[in-house]
Amino acid sequence: MSPEFLITSLIVVIMPGTGVIYTLAQGLGGGTRSALAATVGCTLGIVPHMAASIFGLAALLHTSAVAFQALKIAGVAYLLYLAWGTLKDHGGLNVGAEHKRKKLHIIAWRGFLINILNPKLSLFFLAFLPQFVPTSTSNPVWQMVLLSTIFMGLTAIVFAIYGLAAANMRDQVLTRPAVMNWFRRGFAAAFGALALRLSFADR
Repeated sequence: MSPEFLITSLIVVIMPGTGVIYTLAQGLGGGTRSALAATVGCTLGIVPHMAASIFGLAALLHTSAVAFQALKIAGVAYLLYLAWGTLKDHGGLNVGAEHKRKKLHIIAWRGFLINILNPKLSLFFLAFLPQFVPTSTSNPVWQMVLLSTIFMGLTAIVFAIYGLAAANMRDQVLTRPAVMNWFRRGFAAAFGALALRLSFADR
């Protein structure tokens, strides 16, 4: 494992994306436990993409327009569902007092779906991981598994930091309805923007 891999991975993980926004919203709406549940779900959601990259299955998304479009449409639809649910204070997100009643496994499952329904992740790992596997490696598959595990660890750590930071702001937000509404609208707009960006993604 090279320092370049760690630095590049950290930059990729830190960049705000769908998983980060979801984790922030869950921390803000439900507190520490919700933030950690979202972290677990989003982290596990990248496992299938990494497995696809390691075993070459991501090539299917690269070569098959039908498979890529089907997964992309599902991802766009789910992001729009989250945006609508956030805006209407029900469904995927709920930045408010009632949020604490939501079961943690549901929060984790929705985080899992957010990442697994993004076809660009498979193509990203297909292009990303092999760059850091030395040509002299006798077992490249094992090396990619190791790199994937490290990437997942970084993802979990960074997402947890994001989520816990949001959870620490929760009391201040919940006692200010106007601020809470602005956060809700901001998260809804962010999910809508991410859905729009994904809808224009190509192979």
